[in-house]
Amino acid sequence: MRHDPLNDALVTIRHADRQGRGRVDVAPSSHLIGEVLRIFREAHYIDEFTYVATGQGGKYDIKLARRINSCGVIKPRLAVHGRDLERFEARFLPAQDFGLLVLTTNQGVMSHQSARERKIGGKLLAYVY
Repeated sequence: MRHDPLNDALVTIRHADRQGRGRVDVAPSSHLIGEVLRIFREAHYIDEFTYVATGQGGKYDIKLARRINSCGVIKPRLAVHGRDLERFEARFLPAQDFGLLVLTTNQGVMSHQSARERKIGGKLLAYVY
């Protein structure tokens, strides 16, 4: 019984990267997982991903870039204002300008750098470094 598909997906990616695998399948899929993967791809933490329809919720086929030290979800989903992002960077990321926080905002899912540029806040979803 799965309660948090995003957490399951990120744990699968982290374990595959540590084991040295070049590809990994993440199932079941969701739109939120796809958006988080898009942000990881834009930041070059993964090379590419494709959605594969299986008839049972689908899956994502992900090609890893071997750059992930750690990734995971942030529980509980903390609400953060745009001006308070630095505090959460210090809390979840190992160093300044190293790593990425993923937020869901009223303008979509985005990285903390994009949210800071737009001066908006949201809820923290995940981190990667």
